Amino acid sequence: MAAIGIMTAQVRQERAVGQIHVYDGKGKGKSQAALGVVLRSLGLGMAATEASHPFETRILLLRFLKGPEREYEEDAAIAALQQGFPHLIDHVRTGRADYFDAEHVTPLDRQEAQRGWDVAKGAMASGLYSVIVLDEINPVLDLGLLPIDKVVKDLKHKPEHIEVIATGRGAPQALLDIADLHSEMRPHEHPNAESYGVSGIEIYTGAGKGKSTSALGRSLKAIGTGISRDLSHRVLIMQWLKGGSGYTEDAAIAALRRSFPHVVDHQRCGRDAIVWRGQQQEIDTIEAQRGWEIAQAAIASGLYKTIILDELNPTVDLDLLPVDPICQALLRKPRDTEVIITGRCLHPPAYFDLASVHSEMVCHKHYAEKGVDLKRGVDF
Repeated sequence: MAAIGIMTAQVRQERAVGQIHVYDGKGKGKSQAALGVVLRSLGLGMAATEASHPFETRILLLRFLKGPEREYEEDAAIAALQQGFPHLIDHVRTGRADYFDAEHVTPLDRQEAQRGWDVAKGAMASGLYSVIVLDEINPVLDLGLLPIDKVVKDLKHKPEHIEVIATGRGAPQALLDIADLHSEMRPHEHPNAESYGVSGIEIYTGAGKGKSTSALGRSLKAIGTGISRDLSHRVLIMQWLKGGSGYTEDAAIAALRRSFPHVVDHQRCGRDAIVWRGQQQEIDTIEAQRGWEIAQAAIASGLYKTIILDELNPTVDLDLLPVDPICQALLRKPRDTEVIITGRCLHPPAYFDLASVHSEMVCHKHYAEKGVDLKRGVDF
């Protein structure tokens, strides 16, 4: 495999104190958000490398309740990153692969949960990591596999620079109390979606953090499929309202493109500015239309099995694109093409009715409320 050249984020002058993020709820997108955080953190590290900053840290992706007996879509992409840069990202899986509830907990489940937490504590104590992802830690706590008070105490005493991402349903209140960010993934049903004869459309919206991050995680899963299982599984990541430079995922996606050019394509459109309602410029419409022409052709081509339409919702909400052509393109898409659409919107467009999955990210807590500066390319 060609070298990817990715290094983890460690020099973060914009945010010196690492936050605790919690993604929970019954909707889809929690673990995907964690994977998106990994991708963005790698991108931050690449930017630091190109700026000749020293690095001393790495990412730990620790996945509970996801034993090694089962294969997951994202495994191949994670393995590719580890193979190219074993000194930059670590990946640990614990637990058994099958689903179980509180009535079927075994001593092995508790042992595996404790093994995972021992890894997490060691990682926090080592000072080697800038980001620690605790995927599915919430249901581990909800099932009583680990003592909540002990986990919360350990997290409260983590080194300041470490960012911790906790995911999964059933986050206990004690964990939410110490979180700096809490986004709930809330599911929405569209009962008439099947009547349109279309499937494979996912929408992530809402005011909470995690929409684009979940889409990036979803793209990492799809890239993994294209690497390991289905060489015809090509991925397009199309991003609107994201012109200029400084978006953290760019470097990591570009690195994956260099190593796997047959798997992933990435396009961005827009100008280097936030577009406010009432202040749209002609260039905004031109750029939005340029992006849609690329996306429309990609959807119709059948070449791509996964297409990410990042920030399409606010582009439509700002009247930069008409709704009808989007609806028509989605209705005519190939059956085996999955389309993931993200972004806030005040007025849900008609294509929401086509969604087989719709998760609203509800913001319960955000570190901006504490006066923490937001990071360009991550938070806005």
